[in-house]
Amino acid sequence: MLAVIESKIRRGLARLKLYGDLVMFSHSLFALPFGLMGMLLAADGLPAGRTFFWVIVALVGARNAANALNRLIDARFDAWNPRTAHRHLPRGLVSGGEVLILSVLGFALLLLASWQLNPLCLQLAPLALLLLVIYSYTKRFTWACHLVLGFCCGIAPTAGWLAVTGKFALPPMLLSAAVMCWVAGFDIIYATQDAEFDRKAGLYAVPARFGVPMALKIAKTLHLAVIFFLLLAPLFSAPPHAVPGVFYYLGVAAAAGLLCWEHLLVNPGDLKKVTTAAYTVNQIIGVTLLAFTIIDLFITKI
Repeated sequence: MLAVIESKIRRGLARLKLYGDLVMFSHSLFALPFGLMGMLLAADGLPAGRTFFWVIVALVGARNAANALNRLIDARFDAWNPRTAHRHLPRGLVSGGEVLILSVLGFALLLLASWQLNPLCLQLAPLALLLLVIYSYTKRFTWACHLVLGFCCGIAPTAGWLAVTGKFALPPMLLSAAVMCWVAGFDIIYATQDAEFDRKAGLYAVPARFGVPMALKIAKTLHLAVIFFLLLAPLFSAPPHAVPGVFYYLGVAAAAGLLCWEHLLVNPGDLKKVTTAAYTVNQIIGVTLLAFTIIDLFITKI
């Protein structure tokens, strides 16, 4: 009996790992740090424990639900594209029903967390959910799909702020603009490797529409805007909320250096390091900015 139970536990854990790989759970590191930044800056430190908990639940639930739904909606194109044909749905490692359940559960967590936070978060949650669903279809009709994805991820800092205050403010909205430009920029870089496939499949993306050289220039411009918005946000901060100081700006400088490195990794004639540039480097950026913000908020006050 014990052996049977252990076997079931192992199979269950293996299935959970499979689901985590499906939604690329580790990529929660993109928007999550910025959502936490918005929350910490609004509270000028740590908010109430329950607020912290439900913000994490909302951000993780929303991100992974949207990613699962995107995998389901794009399954047909993923199967056609040699680069993505190895993904879980095309290979039959998971069923469409399983992926749909994962998405529904994630969106349910978003709604539950919003309900637990405050009335404004609950009122806005359906709109956020709608945007996350719509994004997966935008590549079928507009090359601005990267900006839509950026907007969806860019909600995070403002959402974290709203969770604490229940009110809109300019500083988190500027952080949201930075995240929007950041995500749109590295998504364009990632899409360069599918430019030819997207044209043949009738899909819309900046590299497919404007060509890879121009796409990389557009990505650079968006990432310059990221630094601009990150530098601008503290200028509109005021007590009782945190006013970012020198360590925050050091974090921005580090992020700028990482973005430069990202663009040095790719060029129109060599796209071999696209995944490193678009994914690995950007996972470091969000965590770096959060770390320097935490230093600014806590260590400098000791």
